[in-house]
Amino acid sequence: MFDIPTRPTCLHHFVEENAEALQNAALLLGGRPWLKRVQCLFEMLYTGNSLHGRAGRDVSALHDLLTLAHVHDPSRPEAAYFASLDPASPQVEEICLLADELRRAFEEVSPGQPSHGDQEERRT
Repeated sequence: MFDIPTRPTCLHHFVEENAEALQNAALLLGGRPWLKRVQCLFEMLYTGNSLHGRAGRDVSALHDLLTLAHVHDPSRPEAAYFASLDPASPQVEEICLLADELRRAFEEVSPGQPSHGDQEERRT
């Protein structure tokens, strides 16, 4: 899937192996805007290897989506999508596993780079 000039990272491999599940999770937790955002992230990863800048921010934001970081903010659409979820759904367990694996892959590729949520905590 990835045709980049340097060797693909574990994050690239994770995305390649879990592309469909990540897209399903994005659609379930954030609707069509998030599905499109995840697809754009895949394209960025497909065409480059750097996680600096937008690609890194989008990976962190995707992790926030998967970990439900913003569901308690009624001004964000994620809150409404979360409210319609059945906590007993098997999709919830899959999303949790995806979030854990995404975090591990991102930390391995970008050690020391804070996650999106960590950056927000430092601002307050």
